[in-house]
Parts: sequence; C-alpha cells; structure tokens
Amino acid sequence: MSKPADWWRGSVTYQIYPRSFMDSNDDGIGDLKGITQRLEHVASLGVDAIWLSPVFASPMKDMGYDVSDYTDIDPLFGDLADFDALTARAHELGLKVIIDQVISHASDQHPYFEESRQSRDNSKSDWFVWGSANYDGTPPTNWMSVFGGPSWTWDSRRQQYYMHNFLSSQPDWNFHNPEVQDYMLANMRFWLERGVDGFRLDTVNYYFHDALFRDNPANPSDWGPTASKPHDMQMHLFSKSQPENPAFLERIRALLDEFDARATVGEVGDSHKAMELMGEYTTGNRLNMAYSFDLLGPTYTPAYFEDRLSAFFKGASDGWPCWAFSNHDVPRHAGRFLPNGKDLDAIAKQSAALLLTFQGSVCLYQGEELGLVDTELAFEELTDVQGIAYWPEPVGRDNNRTPIPWTKGAANAGFSNANSTWLPVKEPAKARAVDQQEDDPKSVLNFYREILKLRKGHEDLRTGAITFLDMPHPVMGYERGEDWLCVFNLSNEAVSVELPNTIEAPEVAEDATLKGKVLKLGPSGFAIAQKAR
Repeated sequence: MSKPADWWRGSVTYQIYPRSFMDSNDDGIGDLKGITQRLEHVASLGVDAIWLSPVFASPMKDMGYDVSDYTDIDPLFGDLADFDALTARAHELGLKVIIDQVISHASDQHPYFEESRQSRDNSKSDWFVWGSANYDGTPPTNWMSVFGGPSWTWDSRRQQYYMHNFLSSQPDWNFHNPEVQDYMLANMRFWLERGVDGFRLDTVNYYFHDALFRDNPANPSDWGPTASKPHDMQMHLFSKSQPENPAFLERIRALLDEFDARATVGEVGDSHKAMELMGEYTTGNRLNMAYSFDLLGPTYTPAYFEDRLSAFFKGASDGWPCWAFSNHDVPRHAGRFLPNGKDLDAIAKQSAALLLTFQGSVCLYQGEELGLVDTELAFEELTDVQGIAYWPEPVGRDNNRTPIPWTKGAANAGFSNANSTWLPVKEPAKARAVDQQEDDPKSVLNFYREILKLRKGHEDLRTGAITFLDMPHPVMGYERGEDWLCVFNLSNEAVSVELPNTIEAPEVAEDATLKGKVLKLGPSGFAIAQKAR
C-alpha cells in the first residue's frame, strides 16, 4: 500500500482555473472565496487533490502566468486570508492543495526586472537573460517565442535584447545565476510554510537556456504548410531542456523533503523528447511526477496510447508520470475525441475510464466531469493573447476556459450574478450543468464518481503495473497489477473479442456483454473487471 508521504503516487488531482470556477463577489470573474464555496463538489468526486492555476499578483497579460509578486494574491482573486481559508477548507474535506509555480519567467512589471533593465551593472542586472545584438542588429539567436515572433525584445536602456519564451511582457529568469535559484526556492518555502501540499511547475524544462546562445536547428518533421506557428518550425535544442535543469530540480526536491508529504508535478513541453524528459526529471531525487502534451492531442488509438505509456516506463523504471487528457491550454478532450464516438456521453465516459485506469497519477481539468466541450466564441469575445495572435487557427485557449455551469436556469448558469462574465456561458454548456446531472445515475458526472471510487478502493488500479495485451485494434486491453483486466473499444462499430482470462462480472462497464470469455463491446464500449478466482 502507498504510504501517506507517497499520497501522490496514483493520485487524482482536479485542476481549478480560478477565473472560471465560481464568482463570489459578482464582478464576473471567479475568485478564491468562490472556489471555497464549491469545494464540496470537488470532494464529492473522490479526487485526492486540487491544483490552482495562478492566483498571484499579476498584470494579467497572460491570465496570471505573468507574475509580478510571487508571495501575494492578486486582488482580483482575493487576499492571503482568502487563500488560507481555502486551504483550510480543502484540508477539512480531505483534499490536498497544489499551486502553480510559474518560475521560468516573470512579468515585466516584477520589480526585479524593472531594476534589471535599468543598466548592465546593477544588483539585478544578471537576474534575467540578456544578450547583445549581432553586428547587423539582429537578436543574439534565432529562438522563437511560443506566442509568435522572436524570443527577444530590444531594450533601449541597456542597449541589449532580453529573452522571453512567451510574451514580450514575460521576461525569462536567468537560472544560470545561483541567486535566482535561491530566490525561487525562498518563494516556494513561503507557500510550503503556509500549508500547501505541493507545486505544479509550469514549463519545467524552460528554466535554463544555452549559455553559448547557439541557434536552434530547423524542425526535421514534415510540417510543410500545416505549421501554424514559426515556433513549431524549430527543434528547441538550445532554448530549453538544457542539461543544467535536473540539478535545480534536485534542489527543489530537497526543499520539499524538509516538509511532510509534499509533492511536485512538472509540465514538460517538448515536441520531440517529452517522454525522455519526463523520465529524466522524475528519476532519483527530482520531481515526484511529470506530464507532457503527448496525451493532449487528437490521437485516440490503442497503438498511440500503448506507445506513449510504454515509452515512459521503458525509459524510467523508477520515474512516475501524471497523465491528462485536458487542461487550460488545449481543446477539451471530449470534443477532440468526439469523432471517435457518435455519442458525447459515451466518449466522455470511455475516455474517463481509460485515463483513470492508466498506470500513473492523473490530472482532471474542471468540467471534464460534466462532459463539457469547447465553447464556440467569436473573435470579439476572445481575451487570450494566443488565440488573438493566431486567429482563426489554431483555436485559442479561451474556448476551454469558459465558466463552469452550476445551475442551468440561474444567471450565467450559477457561476456569477454579474451582468456579464469575463467569458460567456452559452447554451450548450448550460445544458450540461451540475444540477442537470446530479440526480441522474447515468450522467457523466455520476460516472466520474463511480470510476474514481473504484480506483481509490483498489491499490492495483492506483499503483499496479500496466501490461498491454495483444488484442486486435480498435480494441485496447491491458492488465493492472495481478487481478484487473481493462478492455476498451475505441471505435464507432460493435466488436467482439476473446479474453485471455475468465473475468468476474465487470465492476464498471458501458455497452458490454460477457459470455464466457467472449466480450462484446458496442461503440465506445468498455469493461473493467477482476479476473475470475
């Protein structure tokens, strides 16, 4: 059995996007008090922890992922007393609290950057990444920003460029400077002493850059005319994922080990070696868990899932992954996978059962438990810098960040009593409101409760090894631990498959009929069962 200090191993974390969860003061924007009011809903699901997207002081150029004060709450969300009350209530309900740490970059309004940009010889001059222009005035490297254009912006005061992997208002910290590392660890200590149970580390492989400022090579993938971002046309060999990174992760782990039962989960963004980095970063005394964007795309096939999971465990036998199908940066998975299933409820349930029986920990994004899909928004309704910059393709992030619908018939579906909300709540979302599903035993919401209860009640489904079975695609089958068999039909057509073992009546199933060792599965059908004793 997992020890209390290892609560994170096999855990399920529920991501809360504070702007869109619950508005307590009717300004149209969600806040900490609102989250506290709705924590019982989260606890009722049976998850282990919540992850709060950033609530720190920020000018909100990137919705809080541009921090100007790492140890204070932005007034938009409340104050430190509200945060403490939320943490206390979560703990009363048996929920751990994980908070975002956005330490690869800051806001350009952070006082240390304002000082750094004044000259090349002040006390913070080397706290951010600065580089001199080439002889022709071009930036030091060819590195490209995720949000468009070069990763460099000219500053006339220093007569140098500063680096930013994202917006020009998000300058990158210089982690080659030990003082920067110490500063970040001190900020983390502040929150650990305040009672948080761990950190989600944003862009964890972006901390270090190549000190020699070498250019990235071209992406060898056949992107052709399909690349929507210049950023995707490079292999990011030198702008991120540097060899110095693991040593700093060990410093983070050493800090958390000073406290009881704390945990880290890192976000690894890399198009070419994400599984390798996840393994490297969770091996030894580094991160407890890591996740990548590998399962956050449109691919929904047995071969793909087996390949990704196998790649991780093959390369990191003592590492630990955290899998997710959705988060605040990608289209909601029920909509992404819908072409694979004719029925939204069916694909929402099947994908939940799939994710929650993978070996590893799991992160759920708010609204998954309702089967929400992205909200269609007009250009004038957008607030997301990425969505605006790349309109109309790819779809931006506002579409998956719209407020949670609590009560179908209430103003703004119960999210807020304001005349308008920061993003609109539209009719398709209202139809899937919590109150519409609460008392329906067949709802997606109650299915999540059922599958989470099953997972929590059986250690093999939390931490047992996964063994993939040779089954004809589109059927996917695997064992968990010694006793469990999980079989999924990832197609629109009914299929029959002969099982390698006789099984008990399935504990959880949808559109599944068992006769002896032959299992018939309807479209998007599945069965999770114990082997017969």
